[in-house]
Amino acid sequence: MISRAQFAWSGLIYLAAAACVSAQTQGTAPTNEDIMAQMTQAQTENRTHVRPYIVTRDYKVFEGEDHNRAKSSITAEITVVPPDYKKYTIERSNGSGLGEKIIRKMLDGEVDFAKDSGPTDITRDNYDFLLVREDEVDGQRCYVLDLLPKRKSKNLLRGTIWVDANTYLPHRVEGEPAKSPSWWLRDVRIVLLYGSVGPMWLQTSSQATADVRILGQSTVVSQDVRYQIRGLSPGAPLAETTVSVGEMTAEGQR
Repeated sequence: MISRAQFAWSGLIYLAAAACVSAQTQGTAPTNEDIMAQMTQAQTENRTHVRPYIVTRDYKVFEGEDHNRAKSSITAEITVVPPDYKKYTIERSNGSGLGEKIIRKMLDGEVDFAKDSGPTDITRDNYDFLLVREDEVDGQRCYVLDLLPKRKSKNLLRGTIWVDANTYLPHRVEGEPAKSPSWWLRDVRIVLLYGSVGPMWLQTSSQATADVRILGQSTVVSQDVRYQIRGLSPGAPLAETTVSVGEMTAEGQR
């Protein structure tokens, strides 16, 4: 029974990661087409800022609706070298062994995702967008758009995206898979949060909740806690800058 549940969670692999987009574009854009054009420019610009980095990430696995006590707690160190290299090591694991197996499945998926993220990026190739309102996220004015996948895929989300009205960076994405990732999972809900990491704009936390048949509700929460940003040159691995989550937040709001 445990092995089936573990396999079911692996259907959320590619949803744990999301497109990393960034820009320093000014002005407002009242139409869908203009917003999409600005987002596309932001994606292109962000790729010029991406550097190799190492991130320390905490995972917690909860069972049921009580999120005060985690069933498992895992810390992983993930090394990213653009454009397509990613590896990880588990630094610490406490609690249920099933929790670590779930996290390893998710991280294995991230490694595969890094090799070819095109089919799952939040772009016009994969999604239609519909502006529905404006809102504020952490004091920043955002465009709120419906996220409409162009095909039924377990690796695309049907939901909502909050895009910064000044920078056209995504602050938040939430939704459900366009196609059920597994018969064992029902009522899957994904939330992705983004932030500034040095010169980059990255996904910095996530939450995936699902009703696992027989086992009941389960939730996986991830939070990036520290980054080591390396030099732009592959030959300069010793010149690193350590960035904490608090420093990331402060930098992103300047």
